[in-house]
Amino acid sequence: MGNLFDKGFFRSRITEQDVKLKEMALGYLLAPFCAMIANSIFGSYLNRYYVDVLGWTRFGVFATLLPMISVIFVIAGNLLVGQWIDRTRTKAGKARPYLMISIPLIAVAILLMFMTPTNGSNAVQMIWIAVSYNLYYSVAYPCYYTAHSSMVSLSTRDTDKRGLLATLSNASMVAAAGIGASIVVPILLQPFMFVTGADGSIDMASSYANWRMLSIILALVTAFGVILEFCFTRERITEETMGEASEDAEVIPMKRHIEVCTKEKYWWMVILFVFFFQMGQLCKNSSMSFYARWMFDSVINSANPEGASGTLMSTLGLVGGLPSALGMFIAWPLASRLGKKRSIVIGLIFALIGGLVAFINVNNFLVVSIGVVLKGIGIIPAQYVMLAVISDVLDHLEASHGFRSDGFTMSIYGAIMVGLSGLSIGIINAMLTYSGYTNTGIPADPVAKMPIEDLASWTGQVVYRQMGGTEQVLAFVYLGMDMITFLVSIILLWRMDVEKYAAEDQAKLGGAK
Repeated sequence: MGNLFDKGFFRSRITEQDVKLKEMALGYLLAPFCAMIANSIFGSYLNRYYVDVLGWTRFGVFATLLPMISVIFVIAGNLLVGQWIDRTRTKAGKARPYLMISIPLIAVAILLMFMTPTNGSNAVQMIWIAVSYNLYYSVAYPCYYTAHSSMVSLSTRDTDKRGLLATLSNASMVAAAGIGASIVVPILLQPFMFVTGADGSIDMASSYANWRMLSIILALVTAFGVILEFCFTRERITEETMGEASEDAEVIPMKRHIEVCTKEKYWWMVILFVFFFQMGQLCKNSSMSFYARWMFDSVINSANPEGASGTLMSTLGLVGGLPSALGMFIAWPLASRLGKKRSIVIGLIFALIGGLVAFINVNNFLVVSIGVVLKGIGIIPAQYVMLAVISDVLDHLEASHGFRSDGFTMSIYGAIMVGLSGLSIGIINAMLTYSGYTNTGIPADPVAKMPIEDLASWTGQVVYRQMGGTEQVLAFVYLGMDMITFLVSIILLWRMDVEKYAAEDQAKLGGAK
């Protein structure tokens, strides 16, 4: 790899020694937004595509077990890429080469996920789904995301600039998930992705054809974003050891990285925080389209339910995402004033209050929206500042032990971010299947699902809403799951004080403040 990525063509287009506007705007904001928009759409809609377009709940436990079992392969894929990053030395850096390698992998994986044979046997379809799903989540995306996540900590030792890059990098993710997948896509594309038939059910054939067209566009946009990120980022910290010949440079074995990291309490605090915080966010995002489709009477009674639910989902995404979008301007000043950990904890306490507001009436769109807004305000510091906290932990480890564990740490970070997507889908599918969900709103056994006092009025008419248990499930996964994880995250960060070592660590490492 060194011979290939040592060539001038693969050099960074960023030549400045200090972080400047071009690097911030292109490498850490626009590029990751384009690279992650497809994954954000999958986070909001892939499970619904599998359930409502491919009808995979008919496969029984497969719909629950596949994403859960795949977490094992996701973790393995991220750990492998992280190990490669820690062992790579090229003039292009140690993480950036894997951005370029990820491009063909991601493109092929996206296309295959939406080419599942619809006329084959259930066995063929299940195998195709399993292979394409894992090609994307266990191989292709880890290759990109582990490298992408490493860039902030490898960009500079200037903690202020690094904090700004962390804010911009997270802003791109928030924009992709909030503006793209939760606001623009529901309004413009949801009726296209889920075509409603004359009887109110999903036209599976038309929806499938539309998703195939959409997959080509998503593959091209993703490739453009990854190329842009490769060109307009730079690993200044890696360059500090660029003069060492790769064959003479010490290669730290994975066992040593694991030993050092897992004995550090601050490392466990940030890793477990990422795990629980992201679990809540991914369960919320993965269930959002289901919630908007089945929990509000204005959608259920609409002549165009997909269009109506898309509008409400977009509105929820807007009111929840707007605070996050504006938060990029206040997150770092707030963290500088209060401290990174303190700003995150105070924000999460505020988010918990917002969650309680939403539960006042889970079927009232206005009440739910107010709760979502308050949550969006509360999670601002957690969204934007955490990468900077992880960078502080990595600096502390380097100052204490003499080497960096970016690849291993960010592989764990990436495994959590990607693996939890599958885990959250599995949890949601298990709960929906148990509660009797169908894509028409009619329970599989309507009479059995109805309260006994309503049986007398049952005449077999079409009922376009989920009943009882399904509504409770949707309220829990969309509104309640993240509240539980907020509480756990607050407990985890309560004694996180790695910031007090920042000046001492930077002095040892010779970095800027």
